[in-house]
Amino acid sequence: MARTTFAPVTDDALALFTDLYELTMMQGYVETGHTPEATFSLFFRDLPTDRGYVVAAGLEQAVHYLEHLTFTDAALDYLATQGFGDAVLDALADFDFSGDVRALPEGTVVFPDEPLLEVTAPIFEAQLFETLLINQVGFQSLVATKAARMREAVDRHGDDQTIVDFGSRRAHGTDAGLKAARAAYLGGVTGTSNVAAGRAFDIPVFGTMAHSWVQSFPTERAAFEAFVDVYGDESVLLVDTYDTVGGAETAAAVADERDVDIRGVRLDSGDLVALSKEVNDIVDCGIFVSSGLDEYAIADFLTDGGVATGFGPGTALVTSKDAPTLDPVYKLVAVERDGELAPTMKLSTGKVTYPGQKSVNRVERDGRFERDVLAARDESAPGEDQLVDVFEDGDLVYDLPGLDASRERARRQRERLPEGTRALRDPDPYPVDVGDGLASVTESLRADLAAEYTPE
Repeated sequence: MARTTFAPVTDDALALFTDLYELTMMQGYVETGHTPEATFSLFFRDLPTDRGYVVAAGLEQAVHYLEHLTFTDAALDYLATQGFGDAVLDALADFDFSGDVRALPEGTVVFPDEPLLEVTAPIFEAQLFETLLINQVGFQSLVATKAARMREAVDRHGDDQTIVDFGSRRAHGTDAGLKAARAAYLGGVTGTSNVAAGRAFDIPVFGTMAHSWVQSFPTERAAFEAFVDVYGDESVLLVDTYDTVGGAETAAAVADERDVDIRGVRLDSGDLVALSKEVNDIVDCGIFVSSGLDEYAIADFLTDGGVATGFGPGTALVTSKDAPTLDPVYKLVAVERDGELAPTMKLSTGKVTYPGQKSVNRVERDGRFERDVLAARDESAPGEDQLVDVFEDGDLVYDLPGLDASRERARRQRERLPEGTRALRDPDPYPVDVGDGLASVTESLRADLAAEYTPE
């Protein structure tokens, strides 16, 4: 029996990273000749628990997908085994994105119902992108937001502690671990422990030692001496394998005997606040804290007087453990009628969408964000539109910023939000108004659709 091997998500595999019903509909479009122009909008309806905002992330990966999407012979052969006919397979073989994309730059704060991106293209093309765009943009935005909140927890105490992503081993797969490291850096962490992410995205990498290093030596002292002999001033010693205070004393003694200014010690268990205070009285170096950290634990640690120069969150960061999904959706909001794009919407209970192409206008006062106006794209509304042109007629027209630039944008955007919106618990809602033109189109279309489809 043939053995199944690990299959990385290559450019080839990305073409098939879609739900079957997308391809089913695409075959229907081809065989019926139904190929109108259409606009799909990617957004979320509600903020996750305790979130006052979301940080948009993942656009760079979305752009890569749209630029490199191709159906190889192997992919087409597989689809043929799933019952797809020659007409749609021929169309997929010649697939080349020809549409427009407008999107929020990575690092932009975003709120419910505001599009993170909009795709306008023949419906045969635009339909295909739903699964992967939701996957890339939704997940990275979720993790970037979690990271921004951890940075917020530190910033509120006026310090500049290092925050390192320790979570790749707890991520839901290798690709998720890499994308989480990228998104976390964008959102505000200092770096990652994952070497592959460091190489792939040019993110600073950090590492200390594991308990296994200490346990493998005859004594804790011998373990520290060996490590310091190799790494000198760069040494960070894990001091809680047996007894945290005793370990700190041993670390200080070894550093003194070796005449080395070690970079720090790490605490990974116990009453972190109390132990950090005791350890701080013993060592003359940084104190790095890990073990089950999230933004709430970091904030409480600092509020209670804990002493640390850095933190290593893991599981809670890369899975956004307290709110593990953003629930983004990709909905048809306009479709060609009589040669023109006409707004369309759903009336499903709890899932009503705003119709038509949109703008996200942000109103500022005294350098701070005051409110947003979600407007129809062609209406005049106060504020500056946050969406930028990314693709025009299938050509990339947006100069993607580097990850450091997007990270800096995320920091500036977060700092310009109202203080209450940035709160870690029970944040104040950020005002998002609906433009007069969009409100009018929405109500008119809702009435027309209700009249046509509601039983008498």
